[in-house]
Amino acid sequence: MTAKNRQIAVIGAGLMGHGIALTLARAGQYVAITDPFADARATVSGRIRDSMVAMGIGEAEIARALKKIEIFDTTAGAVAKAEVVFEAAPEKLDLKRKIFAEIEAHAPDTCILASNTSVMPITQIMGDLRLKSRALGTHWWNPPHLIPLVEVVKTEWTDAAVADDMMDLLDDAGKTPVLVAKDVPGFIGNRLQHALWREAISLVENGICDAESVDTVIKASFGRRLSVLGPLENADLVGTDLTLDIHENVLFDLESRKGPSPYLQKLVAEGRLGMKSGEGFRKWTKPEADAVRARVARHLKRLDGILID
Repeated sequence: MTAKNRQIAVIGAGLMGHGIALTLARAGQYVAITDPFADARATVSGRIRDSMVAMGIGEAEIARALKKIEIFDTTAGAVAKAEVVFEAAPEKLDLKRKIFAEIEAHAPDTCILASNTSVMPITQIMGDLRLKSRALGTHWWNPPHLIPLVEVVKTEWTDAAVADDMMDLLDDAGKTPVLVAKDVPGFIGNRLQHALWREAISLVENGICDAESVDTVIKASFGRRLSVLGPLENADLVGTDLTLDIHENVLFDLESRKGPSPYLQKLVAEGRLGMKSGEGFRKWTKPEADAVRARVARHLKRLDGILID
């Protein structure tokens, strides 16, 4: 088990950063958090409190967690004594590289450096560091304080002991860490998720069914067992021989283009950006979109054992 009261720094106090800080503070670690925007720094404690209230956490535990979090005006101040740094900036390569250059200039040489990104290769983000062996990726899923999984991504330079330490830290914080041994775009989760999305879009693009039918099929069939039965467990359950028979009869006809769907590109070009614009693959009123967001939040809280009204 990892030690308590370790010095953790979180760079970025937005949606992801506040959830990472919340999780680690609840686990008994000291968290120094900063953000380049004054408003984000000013509101982060309130947002952390609101998230814990929504999780059903009592006032005593909220107070203990908030006492573990200190807000800094600068990255240099936040990382000065850090043992582990989590960068949670927007998904922009140049920005992340600039942030890590600043972190490395001010953090101790023994500090572990972690970038939170969902798809960007960690090798590209960390390539200019002076001490590459202490750097890796940690893909926290949104919302980070509710989704258990964190993908720990090694690069060709990452020291095995660094990866082990990160796995222990996350496990102690109640997360479900999974080691990604090779740095590939999308890591594990998003490669799997977007392989499904590619075929889903293709079905609509080719007139096989509409978008609502795609979503209904997934939610009313294999989606119901995905949280307790992974795809390879399922293959072993039904038998690898049956799995092979199915693959021989269906894989040849699945979508295999290397780039994005022209249909998806057309939606974006026309400003059909999904719920935020009122139409994407489907049309959405604001009440309908809000209902979906609320349904997802309720579901995640129930899975996490949180009691809600």
